Amino acid sequence: MQEYIAAVKKLDPGWNAQPAAMGSLPLPRVRSTSPGLPTGLFLTAGSPEKKGKEANTGFGGPVVSSLYHEEIIREEDKNIFDYCRENNIDHISKVIKSKNVDVNMKDEEGRALLHWACDRGHKELVTVLLQYRADINSQDNEGQTALHYAAACEFLDIVELLLQSGADPTLRDQDGCLPEEVTGCKAVSLVLQQHTAGKA
Repeated sequence: MQEYIAAVKKLDPGWNAQPAAMGSLPLPRVRSTSPGLPTGLFLTAGSPEKKGKEANTGFGGPVVSSLYHEEIIREEDKNIFDYCRENNIDHISKVIKSKNVDVNMKDEEGRALLHWACDRGHKELVTVLLQYRADINSQDNEGQTALHYAAACEFLDIVELLLQSGADPTLRDQDGCLPEEVTGCKAVSLVLQQHTAGKA
């Protein structure tokens, strides 16, 4: 855990990790779903004290995938989720077409390929997975959908694609949060709110 925090702080000196309950921090943050991090650790980018040219915009700094692993995996040791993280559309399409892999298979945390593609910002891969009939409203072990992941990582284009493809923005995770409540991006939140209001 301390190694992870040190690595992130080295890459982004303004990054701050704070254990907290949902809704108790003044800055928007992303709940970490990374294996090895304790439940309840929230990632907050940037520093609220910076002013002027030093101030961060939007979320408070760069948004980094909460599922990012910087490990080198030998080709023969890779699984379908590794290819998804790498955005290897050709390999993923090939194994799904051959029926060797179910497009809705999940990892040990209940994340499907669609969760991973949304978390990483791989819009073209999201489109491909949806064409292969990925379950757009599949929930991971914490109740989060691909829409939660895209919203938390502030990928507006993927949020819009998921909504146009039938994603349900009213599904709550185990903490009771809607996708619009896990983002710090006003544009993403607005799109989700408008879509929900349009369905009412």
